[in-house]
Amino acid sequence: MILDLSEDALEYGRQALRAFEAAGGDQLVQQAEAKPDLREGLVGPVLAGLDAFNLDPRTDRDGAEAAAALCRGAGYWALPYPVAERLARPTDLDVDGLIVVDAATPTGAVGGVDLRWAAVDLAGRRSRAVQAGETGAGFTARLQTTALDDGGSGDIALALVLSGWTLLGMLDRAIDLTVDHVRLREQFGQPLAKFQGVQFQLTDAEVERAGTDILAKHALWSVATDQPGALDDALALRTAALEAAEVVFRVCHQLHGAVGFCDETTLSWLSRYSQPLRRLPLGLSATRDELTRRLGRHGLAGLYT
Repeated sequence: MILDLSEDALEYGRQALRAFEAAGGDQLVQQAEAKPDLREGLVGPVLAGLDAFNLDPRTDRDGAEAAAALCRGAGYWALPYPVAERLARPTDLDVDGLIVVDAATPTGAVGGVDLRWAAVDLAGRRSRAVQAGETGAGFTARLQTTALDDGGSGDIALALVLSGWTLLGMLDRAIDLTVDHVRLREQFGQPLAKFQGVQFQLTDAEVERAGTDILAKHALWSVATDQPGALDDALALRTAALEAAEVVFRVCHQLHGAVGFCDETTLSWLSRYSQPLRRLPLGLSATRDELTRRLGRHGLAGLYT
């Protein structure tokens, strides 16, 4: 097991980061919020230029690593587009993307994007999905589903892992923004970064982020090599990523102070657009319950403890 991405995948991720920044960077999500119907026009051409949707994360390990790097870059810029969902699309259905949903209240970040969607719940039941309500916060909307089959168990793990990489990119950016902030902001005649309490808080956040990084690589390997416990590893990654997000965003907001909640601050936008990833298809408590139910008494073979 090699818990690192290939140099080609890392370079692809760097190219994606530069492409997203050149296309507008932080302005993209603000423009899309103002006019959700612009999402496709704002981001689609950039992804096409990266040849993103010719990646094959299902059967090609190099493609899976490149897809993960792309999702991480998308998260870093809070890209207003369902990149992970597009990459996770099932190959046996004529659809453009796949959304993992809670069977009781199917919801997805589909507002303003006119695509053909499939949905799968955590029991593996697949359906076709269309937007059935108004677009809400984070481009989320209720979905109307039409049942297809029960053959989606193999689809869930990849979709959860790629969304985990997207959230990891958001954690990367939150810490980067906060490190820059505490280096520049002064109090009592010295930068905030010089205070031991600030250093301790950032260390706590970085430990959580780094742990999620390792688990993301392990879960990606598990899915890409079709390990028997791939879905368990994907749920473990989601659990860890949600736990890390609580710590990272709490610390980053605290160290930014009140300005961290203002629209003029990038952290505010990043935190806001992390919410759909953190709440859908299940929040932290429900994800823990699902993982515990699936594991029963046999435990995990992977890294998560």
